[in-house]
This record gives sequence, C-alpha cells and structure tokens, in this order.
Amino acid sequence: MKIDAHQHFWRYEPERDAWITPEMAVLKRNFLPSELCTELRANGIDACVAVQAAQSEDETRFLLDLADRFSMIAGVVGWVDLRASNLRERLRYFARFPKLRGFRHIVQTEPDDRFLLHDDFARGVGTLKDFGFTYDILIYPRHLPVATEFVEKFPEQNFVLDHLAKPEIKSAKIKEWAAHMRLLASAPNVWCKLSGLVTETDWKHWQAADIKPYLDVAFECFGTKRLMFGSDWPVCLLAGTYRQVKQLVEDYLARARESEREMVFGRNACEFYGLKVQVNGSPA
Repeated sequence: MKIDAHQHFWRYEPERDAWITPEMAVLKRNFLPSELCTELRANGIDACVAVQAAQSEDETRFLLDLADRFSMIAGVVGWVDLRASNLRERLRYFARFPKLRGFRHIVQTEPDDRFLLHDDFARGVGTLKDFGFTYDILIYPRHLPVATEFVEKFPEQNFVLDHLAKPEIKSAKIKEWAAHMRLLASAPNVWCKLSGLVTETDWKHWQAADIKPYLDVAFECFGTKRLMFGSDWPVCLLAGTYRQVKQLVEDYLARARESEREMVFGRNACEFYGLKVQVNGSPA
C-alpha cells in the first residue's frame, strides 16, 4: 500500500491564491483529483492525503467534498480557526467526517515568528487530541526553535512537520537547520514528511545530490518509523515532475529493507493519520 501523504487541490482564484507569484505561473490553473489520479496510477501510488492550501472552512469543506467523490483521497488535513471561541463546536461538527484526519495553519506567513506559542492558538491546538485530530506544522527553518518549545507543551498530541521545515537547499545552508531538527525530532510525538524539497532548490538545475544531505539528516533524526513520503503536488511542478519527486525518495531508499520502504511510502501515513484506504482511484 503506497500513500502520498501530502498534496493539494484547488480551483484557481487569483485573489485568494495570491501566494502564486508570476514566476510560479505553472500553478495558475485548476488542479483536481482527475488529474492527480492519472499521476498516482502511473507511479504506483494507491491513495493520497489532501492538505489545505487556503485558510477557511470553505477550503475544508471543498476538500471533504472531493474526498467523498474520489476514494483515492484517503484523508484530509483541513483548516479551522484554532483561536476561535467556539472551536469545540466546530471540531464536533468536523468530527462527523471520517476522512478529516487533522488540521493545519499556514504559520510560515504569520508576521510573529512566535505565533505557535500565542495563548489562544496553543489553547486551540491543545483541544485537538480530544477529537482525535492531528496537526501539521508548516514553518521555515527560523521557526524550528519555537516549534520545539511548542510541541513540548503537548506530549499527547500527534504532530507532523511538513517539508522538513523548508531547508535552504538552494544556498546549501544545513548546519543550524540540522541542529534544530535534531532537537525537534527528540519529541517522540513528532513525525516528518519527505515533501516539498525540490521547490527549495534551484528549480531548473537541481540534482539529487543537492538534496541528499538533507535527507540524511531527516533519516538520522526521525528514522524510517516517523517519516512519510509526500509529493507536494502540484507545487512540486515548479521544479520537477511527480515521477522525479517520487524517484528522489525511492533512490535514496534503494538499499533499505523492504519493510523500511513500506513504512516511508505508506504504512507510516496510515498509522499517523489513521487512514482506511480503498485501492481505487475512481470516484467513490
């Protein structure tokens, strides 16, 4: 069973999707399950986890609607206002949807680098475990010390770090990032996605060798039991094809045991998100 633990869908809206800058023009269109289904089948992937790209409950409902119609979407990571006074009411509502497995906030764009530690936000995150929801951490390397302090507050909450915190691969900066990754990974309730790496390189001239040192650190820190493959499709298209992104991790694991490859390419995602997978990419 192979799972893509991190990808996105959207119907492109210029105002809402202003993060898609002119140099990212390849992303200025709709990306929907019928297109991804073709990629998954071509690459031997059985199912995926759809992750929010916009911060609204409308986005969460949009992804849940797609998940209802396409069985290849095994799970959804949505958005809810974790600072809201009526958060428990909203979580009770969303708990009705079995494919909704967790939530994410786009912390990397928040003006305060210590946003994760704001009382109202931390209070909201502390509520998630009561409903069995996970939390995806989306940050930059400069946020890693705060993230370490953050996860220590919630030892019973399951976290997953998206994109290895977006290390500065293009400029080959690694030492400080690696030190902070080791500290974050020391918390046993934190997992990590091998995703979003090609877009942190020189988009047109990257090589696997550029990324290998960062994968070395990820495997050293988290081991094969807390890492999961994610394509970050369609954002990955800025720098490579779906096949190239999958091949990057496959090649790295070429000498690993089959059981270890199975963990990274599916078993860990199933365990972390509690996925129930149907091997069928067509509409449900």
